[in-house]
Amino acid sequence: MERSYRRRRRTWCCSFAVPPSSPDNFYSSTHYSKPRQGKSETFSKPNLSVPSSPQSTKSGSRMAGRIDPRRILSPGRVSPIDSDPAAVDSAAPAPSPAIDSEPKLRSRSFRAPTPPPLPPAVVEEEGSGSGGTKDGIFDVRMCLRGKDGGCMVLELNSVVLYANSEVFAGLISDYKKGSGSTSNGSGCSSKMCRIEVPEVDNLGLFRETIELMFEDDVTKRLAKIGVFRSIDVLEVAAGIKFTRGVLSCLKYLEAVPWTEEEEEKLRSLFTRFKFDDTTTRDILGRFYLNDSADSQPNVAMQLVWSITGSADANARNELKSLVKGLLSKSSVYEKNHADLSKEDLYSVCHSCLASLVSLFEGKPDDNRHEQSLPMKDMNKPLIERVARQVDNINWLLEIMFDGQMAEDFVDIWANQQQLLKLHDDASPMVRYELSRVSATLFVAIGTRKLQCRLEARWGLLQAWFKPMLLDFGWLQRCKKGLDMKALEEAVGQALLTLPLKQQHMLFMEWFRYFSKHGTECPNLSKAFQIWWRRSFLRGSETHEIESR
Repeated sequence: MERSYRRRRRTWCCSFAVPPSSPDNFYSSTHYSKPRQGKSETFSKPNLSVPSSPQSTKSGSRMAGRIDPRRILSPGRVSPIDSDPAAVDSAAPAPSPAIDSEPKLRSRSFRAPTPPPLPPAVVEEEGSGSGGTKDGIFDVRMCLRGKDGGCMVLELNSVVLYANSEVFAGLISDYKKGSGSTSNGSGCSSKMCRIEVPEVDNLGLFRETIELMFEDDVTKRLAKIGVFRSIDVLEVAAGIKFTRGVLSCLKYLEAVPWTEEEEEKLRSLFTRFKFDDTTTRDILGRFYLNDSADSQPNVAMQLVWSITGSADANARNELKSLVKGLLSKSSVYEKNHADLSKEDLYSVCHSCLASLVSLFEGKPDDNRHEQSLPMKDMNKPLIERVARQVDNINWLLEIMFDGQMAEDFVDIWANQQQLLKLHDDASPMVRYELSRVSATLFVAIGTRKLQCRLEARWGLLQAWFKPMLLDFGWLQRCKKGLDMKALEEAVGQALLTLPLKQQHMLFMEWFRYFSKHGTECPNLSKAFQIWWRRSFLRGSETHEIESR
């Protein structure tokens, strides 16, 4: 019995581990946010009162009979008992005239003028020994009403509001004039100035912006909340014309890097709000080029020249992928098509072709590409230097295919008579590089990426079809990313775009070469059968075979 009694007693004691609700500790059990500690003594932090629910209001009314009415100022907040009953009566909401004003928070412009002079009533309060911010006088009650139906009450100091916000300074001045600056014996206004702010998007954000008015170092506070939140604060500060807050936000945002999401958010804000050029020049400089387009160099062409003149294979391949993605039509980046013209691309192509001719002739190259290389790169093997120029041409062709600008290059490559002669005399392990350019064009025509005139297609195939048959074995050994099956299919399709008479000449040449070299020659059997049926079978028999 004694053990059970003790156990029961311990259970009964633990039930009172948390003190029960009573008139003495009622406010300690309600939802109440304590003011932050460790802040500067110069400016008092605003007191916050947020009605949480109808139940809390009802319970507060039940307790009103037990607590002195002078202690209840607003739900969730206890004020010191004022010894002057007249002052308490004047603080009640009913007899005091409230300013039902809506500050123009949707203002689309912001200017940074010099702060206006304080009104006489405010100056008197600030200079009195018992008033002002230092003694914690909260003579403005600001009611924030959110769009979602929420509500928040801030009790603030009129001196701080007047000195920091043009919008609130105008409202406070109007109130002082309307109330006649009625003061009590201590020289402080005996009436509470009420300001209601409707349609607030974010109550917490608005309160946080108001709190910055009481900060000595606003930029330090912004560094703690981060860039994304600072952009939101900038929008609210610009709306209430909080000059010091706007300047601090712009100063902080200009000094830190942004993510892409933050950049888009800030860019959107600058399209909706208009700021002084002097305060936003540095930030706008990160968005736009201030100089005229004529004075800007052709950046895209500088990149292309740098890549084609690079001697480091790994760096060149990495940069090619980067620049090709930036210049692609499917790129997410905005492009200025006048920045990279067709003439610019073809000038680089002609320079690469000139380098190829010089390399095959064995003459010292005096073009732009080779002159930019150091001496150790000039002494590299011939095949490596030839391969670099061929890679450059194929990369430029990919850019031109995407921009539908490669038609003229078909004529240019078909008329390279000097390279064709040099190809016949060059070593197979070097000359096959030229057939890589031909293979790129054949694949583009066969896969419908490149559309060109019949004369251009016939000239290309007539000039470079036979050299490709000779180099096909080396192309198989050194593919360098080339899909041989796709090449065979594309060459056959390109031949079938010609008239039957011209097809006959090229297919017979392929047949003779394939009968001698076998797998060292592309397999065009499928395209050959199509040509045969179209040439020698007539009428319904042709239709029946092709449909089958």
